[in-house]
Amino acid sequence: MVTEDLSIDAVGARNTPATPEGPIQYVNELTTLNLGPTHPATHGIFQNILQMDGEKIVSGEQTIGYIHRAFEKISERRPFYQIKTLTDRMNYCSSPINNFGWDMTVEKLLGVEVPKRAQYIRVIMMELARISDHLICNGILGVDTGAFTGFLYLFEQREEIYEIYEEVCGARLTTNMGRIGGMERDLSPEAIRKIRKFIKDFPPVMREFESLFNRNRIFMDRIVDVGGISAERALNYGFTGPNLRAAGVDYDVRVMNPYSSYEDFEFDIPVGKSGDTYDRFMVRNEEIWQSLRIVEQAIENLPEGPYFADAPEYYLPPKQEVYKNMEALIYHFKIVMGEIDAPVGEVYHAVEGGNGELGFYLISDGGRAPYRLHFRRPCFIYYQAFPEMCKGTTLSDAIVIMSSLNVIAGELDA
Repeated sequence: MVTEDLSIDAVGARNTPATPEGPIQYVNELTTLNLGPTHPATHGIFQNILQMDGEKIVSGEQTIGYIHRAFEKISERRPFYQIKTLTDRMNYCSSPINNFGWDMTVEKLLGVEVPKRAQYIRVIMMELARISDHLICNGILGVDTGAFTGFLYLFEQREEIYEIYEEVCGARLTTNMGRIGGMERDLSPEAIRKIRKFIKDFPPVMREFESLFNRNRIFMDRIVDVGGISAERALNYGFTGPNLRAAGVDYDVRVMNPYSSYEDFEFDIPVGKSGDTYDRFMVRNEEIWQSLRIVEQAIENLPEGPYFADAPEYYLPPKQEVYKNMEALIYHFKIVMGEIDAPVGEVYHAVEGGNGELGFYLISDGGRAPYRLHFRRPCFIYYQAFPEMCKGTTLSDAIVIMSSLNVIAGELDA
């Protein structure tokens, strides 16, 4: 009969049963856990292969490409005008920003100057898109921590934004909004009414959402000091947008390299300190308020004048003109079918997307389609840091870290 003599092991971490042959040696075995590709906690189709020591994450590796659609290669075979329908399939939570970013890139190549009114309308639509994007991110972060009510409150307001989209361009999710050279149409009185109504109705709902979450003890216990990243590490990875600003770096494309008349508007750049999940949540909340400020200024100071540039070779003519005007019909055909050569050139244009710097690097050899086109997708860049950010945390922490990063699979893969 062997009597167990419980003695403390050398590390002092646990009691180790002893036998006549000596203490029993325990071997830690790691478990491989596939988080995704199709899992309710992953916000899209992508996979994380995690090595787990019990509930703790030891290491992780991302697997992307499950919805890779080869947009950059497809763009080499499409006329410039037909590429825009690809852009709003990237970050589909803020499609207008993608659309206008591409329009501005082509306008830079062509040397087209967009009228002030069109620039202001673009700013209004882009900032509404930013609000919508952040509402989804922070609302779902609440759901991932077990709080569903705030998400429902915010989605009602997101629906108001989508009704504005619908009034402006007829679409809601993949908007294909605007045109190379300006807007497809001017803001209608009904669109202006809906924008003003949103500006009035949204603040009380946002304040209620913040009162539910900002100082909620359970919510804070789940996300404070979880998934933090230093400013240095964030910059080394190439972070931009809210995830970089949460780490303490006040970089915003709208301020550093203004476009579409952003220099005309007053707004602040919210910055965090620790770069953790709570800071990312708070930075996005404050950015929502700043975007609302910009929309209010733009709609109150909307300039008079045309809503598209005088560039008939590139700007798609109104459909009613195509039916009765031979010249408009010819331009319509040439633009849609890609019959107009673009100048030779190499341009890069970036906009402040919902998740950071969304850039378009375009090389033209003088043909009717890009020689080469690269999309700088912010999701693809900051997602590389996910294993580092969740190392040593628990599985439930990894879920909220991923949620606060706002990884959009469509933008990740492109």
